[in-house]
Amino acid sequence: MEPVIPDLRSVPREDAYAQLLSIQQLVLEDSRDIIAGMATTSALLHHAFGHLWTGFYRVVEPGQMLRVGPYQGSLGCQDIRFGRGVCGTAAAEGRTVVVPDVHAFPGHIACDARSRSEIVVPVFDSTGALLAVLDIDSAEPDAFGDADQRGLEALMAWFTRTTYVPTPA
Repeated sequence: MEPVIPDLRSVPREDAYAQLLSIQQLVLEDSRDIIAGMATTSALLHHAFGHLWTGFYRVVEPGQMLRVGPYQGSLGCQDIRFGRGVCGTAAAEGRTVVVPDVHAFPGHIACDARSRSEIVVPVFDSTGALLAVLDIDSAEPDAFGDADQRGLEALMAWFTRTTYVPTPA
């Protein structure tokens, strides 16, 4: 039986991410499956924090194109080019991007008009190749801070046990 995902909205972020990391490690202990890791991690984050949208955009053309992967929430954009919007910027630059106000981000892609703030974290494999980006949208402005960045980057470290295998476009 899998553990229940706790509601962590009222828990200090550092403690919340520590709990999620523990659950992620338990559930994915013997797994090397990238899609299972994405599905599990997006469910953990989405239900623990009640985000608007939580999911992955997978690299389908290295350096060129991201495609929606496992996620929780409303419909996501299907394809995002590297360098376009918050997800494409994080992918092109290989760094976490925190956006307190998506309406102030040049070129923001509005997949859901309710989105007010966003964090996007790059996901790397064991060789350092970019696998995907984790995208989280909130209906609240300025919903993400340093503790979220550290916690999400720690959760994305699970993917360094895998090796990038391109998914056909």
